[in-house]
Amino acid sequence: MFPENVLMSDEYAAVIERYRRFAADEAPGRSDLYADWAWRVVEDPALQDVLSRLPANRRQPPLVFAVCRLLGSGDVDAEQWAAWVLAHDEAVVSESLARSVQTNEPLRCAALLPTLSRVAGPIALLEVGASAGLCLYPDRYSYRYAGAGGGHVRLDPVAGASEVELVSAVAGERMPQVRHPEIVWRAGIDLAPLDVRDPRDVDWLARLVWPGEDGRAERIRAAAAIAASDPPLLFAGDALDLLPEVAALAPAGATLVITTPGVLVHIPRERRSRVIERARSLGRWLTIDDPATHDAWSGGTPSGWRGGFAVALDGEIDAAADPLGRWWEWRPGSERPRS
Repeated sequence: MFPENVLMSDEYAAVIERYRRFAADEAPGRSDLYADWAWRVVEDPALQDVLSRLPANRRQPPLVFAVCRLLGSGDVDAEQWAAWVLAHDEAVVSESLARSVQTNEPLRCAALLPTLSRVAGPIALLEVGASAGLCLYPDRYSYRYAGAGGGHVRLDPVAGASEVELVSAVAGERMPQVRHPEIVWRAGIDLAPLDVRDPRDVDWLARLVWPGEDGRAERIRAAAAIAASDPPLLFAGDALDLLPEVAALAPAGATLVITTPGVLVHIPRERRSRVIERARSLGRWLTIDDPATHDAWSGGTPSGWRGGFAVALDGEIDAAADPLGRWWEWRPGSERPRS
């Protein structure tokens, strides 16, 4: 019994530390409710017992909290939430084991569009880490880039304003030059792709939005409705293995653009460079990453980076942007002619 008690103590300590860090460093300023829930875990051994039944990669606060909301906990106070978890512990554990955090924020298209606009069409768009494929529809959304000085750029599809309007703040003086890409084929690869035609999968995406992030869940549901009217091809599996096979399905005469928006950090580093090499060997490579994520930037990893993720085509950095597309900034010295 003694080794089991030691192991259990270690598991409890790991749960406490993870939820304490989330409550103190990650949730403040983004979701007060999630901070309260996390602090309750830190203080409650019964909740720690439930969460210790999960492996470390399935007990992350955003995953567990989203599962609770999916199963019907509601956005209640910490006391009510704790009681609900203890009454539904088996369901919480089972669903957490079956789910994963799959951010699929269509607003990210606003960060990618200025660089994607450099690529001549028609385009075959292939995304690594596509989740439900909501970032495969940059041609179906409306965009509004708003500058601090009052300037703005607006872009609507030819058919008229979209039900999804992506608003991104522009830092600096230069406004983006954008156009809707001509996309003739769209596909995605994901370890566990979601189906936009399945209401439960769409609900899961919406539940992954943290309470307090106004407008995100509604935007995801509206984008899912657009995608459901013309579902993308989605393939389950490892990108390194599947990329050649899926890329071969792209129509002849179209420029294949392979996107890796924010996903590379989740791929083990020893495989990350191989995914990049494979993407570049098959077509154009469009990405948005923290500069420290890899070494595939043209000219090497940028020095003196002022924050945000780097947006690049074939490793050539055009701009910096918020990881989810909330702001965009042209970085001086990166202007190039259209290709």
